Amino acid sequence: MISRKLAEELISVALSTGADFAEVYEENTRSNALRILDGKVDRVTDSLLSGVGIRAFLGTKTVYASTSDTSREALLRCAASVATAIADGSADVKVHLTEKIYPNAHPIRICPSSAEVRFKTELLREATDAAKGYHESISQVSGTLLDVDHITLVANSEGLYTENRSVRTRMAISAVASANGENQSGSCSPGRCMGLEMFETVKPAEIGIHAAKQAITNLGATYCPAGQMTVAIENGFGGVIFHEACGHSLEATSVGIGMSQMAGKLGQQIANPKVTAIDDGTIPNAWGSINSDDEGNPSQRNVLIRNGVLESYMIDRLGSRRLGLPMTGNSRRQGYEFEPTSRMTNTFIDNGPDKNEDIIASIEYGLYAKEMGGGSVNPLTGAFNFAVREGYIVRNGKICEAVRGASLIGTGSQILQDIDMVGQNLATGQGMCGSSSGSVPTDVGQPLIRVSKITVGGR
Repeated sequence: MISRKLAEELISVALSTGADFAEVYEENTRSNALRILDGKVDRVTDSLLSGVGIRAFLGTKTVYASTSDTSREALLRCAASVATAIADGSADVKVHLTEKIYPNAHPIRICPSSAEVRFKTELLREATDAAKGYHESISQVSGTLLDVDHITLVANSEGLYTENRSVRTRMAISAVASANGENQSGSCSPGRCMGLEMFETVKPAEIGIHAAKQAITNLGATYCPAGQMTVAIENGFGGVIFHEACGHSLEATSVGIGMSQMAGKLGQQIANPKVTAIDDGTIPNAWGSINSDDEGNPSQRNVLIRNGVLESYMIDRLGSRRLGLPMTGNSRRQGYEFEPTSRMTNTFIDNGPDKNEDIIASIEYGLYAKEMGGGSVNPLTGAFNFAVREGYIVRNGKICEAVRGASLIGTGSQILQDIDMVGQNLATGQGMCGSSSGSVPTDVGQPLIRVSKITVGGR
């Protein structure tokens, strides 16, 4: 990583035309991926990404430039280009950087980058073999084991100089079930901010069986009826609806420019009083956790909605300047090529007052969304459309036949009001969240919840 002396020089150059703040970000990321398809190792990749990004502020104007050439001469040219673009004045600013070391809340015991490929292959094969052997109708299984070793440095004109290292591991299994010319799929893809010790508690065989079981369930399912109905959404990845339909609307990226349904609503009742929603980047070894954000601020636990009242946004440095509110440790980016912005970490609806069995028992007729899939959302309006990966009809308080082809359609602001029961089995699911600063790992989560009415797409 670049020295403090060079970082001081780069920041001084970036400030030399009149900027009021400058920052240097360096990244060194090694990624490994192993893929098995139909029992055979299909691909092994090992990649290294390194480079530096330099940013300057003048009020709420920002200029960002990056380079993969980390020689002193190239970095000075990069800093000079930022200075030229941000202002046309003259300033002689000397910067002194002081190293800051953040505590590591995510210890790694078995670093994936030092493990043999054979060991990783055995872990992945355990999962794919379990999926293939689950049922004779499983026709195809693929699996990927990914690990990322991400080292960053942040230095800025406020005197900060800090390095951070995070290691993440994820296994993804996909299974296809076939019968009578029809194919249906299932998947499971847990991840942690951990090393390979993750698989001591998250068993590879269970990952494979989960994917295969879902595929078999969908193969035997009928099509879901359409219409407005009561829906129970299960824990874990069910939290993707809050993440997409509401979470993005609470990021300063959209709030700060008035392009959010939640802009100007701090202190207002925006959800049912049973709803408390949190973004917490400090959870030990969670997939979306960080020791510090990509602007060098410590990660923290932010209560976004407390008992239905909007309490906080997720705020980066630019958002802080726009909104006049403090930063919340939510600045993130995919890599050095991206300018950072406010992003989620581990975002979830907290446990509520209702018993899970009472939630299902309260539904006379509706849908039980056991597992959610992907979807789309408009952050300005909060309008969303999400697929249900595995669902069941509920009749007279009992979970009945499996259905497929269901989707949930609504708006973030409305679903927050219509969540009228919140259970007590909080769990999270893992995903990659895309936004203007690239793709970053995030956890989504919730306990079992009941939405009193929502439009269900189907047949």
